[in-house]
Amino acid sequence: MSRSLSPRRHVEGYGRRNIRSVLPLEENVDYLNDILERFRRDALRRRREMRSIDEVDRSLPQPIEVNAVEFYCKDNAKSHHTESYDMLEGKDPSPVFRRGEYFYLGIRFNRPIDIHTDKVRLHITYGPKNQVGKGTLVILPVMENKAFTLDSSKWDICMTRKERSIVTMQIQIPYMAGVGLWRMKVLSHVKGNEANPKTFECKESIYILFNPWCKDDPVYISDNKGRQEYILSDVGKIYMGSFKNPVGRPWVFGQFSDAALPASVFLLEKSGLDYKSRANPVKIVRAISAMVNSNDDNGVVVGNWTGKYDDGTAPWSWTGSAAILEQFLSSGGKPVRYGQCWVFSGVCTTVCRALGIPCRSVTNFVSAHDTDDSLTVDKYFDADGNDLAEFNEDSIWNFHVWNDCWMARPDLPAGYGGWQAIDATPQETSEGAFQAGPASVVAIRRGEISHLYDAPFVFAEVNADIVHWQIDEDSDFGWRKLKTNTYQ
Repeated sequence: MSRSLSPRRHVEGYGRRNIRSVLPLEENVDYLNDILERFRRDALRRRREMRSIDEVDRSLPQPIEVNAVEFYCKDNAKSHHTESYDMLEGKDPSPVFRRGEYFYLGIRFNRPIDIHTDKVRLHITYGPKNQVGKGTLVILPVMENKAFTLDSSKWDICMTRKERSIVTMQIQIPYMAGVGLWRMKVLSHVKGNEANPKTFECKESIYILFNPWCKDDPVYISDNKGRQEYILSDVGKIYMGSFKNPVGRPWVFGQFSDAALPASVFLLEKSGLDYKSRANPVKIVRAISAMVNSNDDNGVVVGNWTGKYDDGTAPWSWTGSAAILEQFLSSGGKPVRYGQCWVFSGVCTTVCRALGIPCRSVTNFVSAHDTDDSLTVDKYFDADGNDLAEFNEDSIWNFHVWNDCWMARPDLPAGYGGWQAIDATPQETSEGAFQAGPASVVAIRRGEISHLYDAPFVFAEVNADIVHWQIDEDSDFGWRKLKTNTYQ
C-alpha cells in the first residue's frame, strides 16, 4: 500500500534545490577570489617551510637518541654480592652496587651509533648540587676502548659490545665513591654542535654501598666467614639479662628488606653529613649512632624507660628492625615509639649492614654510665650513710647493648683499626649531639683513651671503678673516699 506525501508536510527547499537560496554568482566573485588567493599563499608558505626543513635535515645530522637503558640488575648483583636485596625484585628493580667493582650497562639507541660523529656521555650524579670538583657529578664519555684506562680509584668506562643499535659497557665504581643514592642520565649530541643535546633520564635509583670484598675499601674483611656473619646474615641474637644469667633474644635484622636500604639512605640524607664524608665509614657510623635515636634530629627510635608505652609499642614487643624502619619510612621520617638499648643496637646493626659496613650487636653486663668523664661511677652518702640522690647521677645497668663496626682507622696511629665501638642509645652528648664512637676497641682494651671518638666514655662503660664518697666537713673539698670497687 502506497502512501502519498501530504503537501502540508513538504518543507520548501528540503530535499530539492532551492534556487532562491543561492546568491547570484556575479555577487560572489570577489569573495571567492579572495579565498582562493589566501589558500594559495598558505600552500606556498607551507611548501617553503617544508623545503627549508628538508634542507636542514639533509645538511645537519640529528643527534642520536636513547630509547632505553638496561642496568642488568640481577646479573650485576651476583658479582656485587647484593642479590639478596628486595630492591631487585618486581617489574622495576633498582640496581644495588658495591663500590670498588664494575657493572654492566646496556643502552639501546634509535639507530646504530657512529663514534666519530655521535657524542654520547653518561652523567652520574650524587645529591642535589652536582659538581665535578666535588665528586658529585661524574661525566663518562662513551668511546670504543675495550678496557679500562684509569686506576681503580677513579670512575671509568669501556665498551664491551656493539651490535646494531645496542651498546654494552662496563662502568668502574671507584673504591672510595660516596655511599648512598646516585642518579644517571645520558646526553647525546652531534660532534661540533653541543647547543641542544638530547637527554635521557634514567628512572632507576642507583644504590652504591661499601664493599667488604674489596681490599682497597676501608671496610674490607679478609675472612669470608666474617663477611657472612657481619654483612650477609640477616638474623641473630641480642643478649640480655645479667652476667650470671645471660639470655639470647632472637632478632631479625632484615637488612635486605625493601624498607631497610631506602631508610638507611634516608638517614644519611637527614644527618646533614656532607657528600664527601659519605665516602668515609668513620664519619658515616658516627652519624648513624646519632640518627638511630630521635633525641636531636628526629631519628628512627624514641627511647623510653618509664614503663609507660600506651601511645606506642613497648620495647620488648619488637622482634626485628624491618618493621621499625618500614614504619619510620612510611611515616615520612617520624620517629617510632619506643625502644631501649637492644632496640637501638638492633636497628643500628641493620642500617650498617644494609649500607655494607660489617657490624655486630655487643652486650656489656654490669655496664657503667659515667656522666662526667671521671672514668668512675661515683656514689655519694651523707654522714649517716644515706644515699644522696641529688648527687648520684652515675649509674650501673644490669646490661647495655651497643655495636661494633669493622673498618680501617687512617685517622688514628697504625694498629687501631678493626672493630670500632659505636653506641646509638642516647646517654650523653658528644660534640653537641647524642652520639658515641667510633672508638677503637684496641684502644679501649689498652686503656688508651686519647683517641677519637668518645674513648673515655666507652672505656668507663667496661672498666669504671665504683667509688663511694661520704660527706666530711673536715676534708678540704668536703668529701671523704670510703672505698673503691674495681670488680677485678
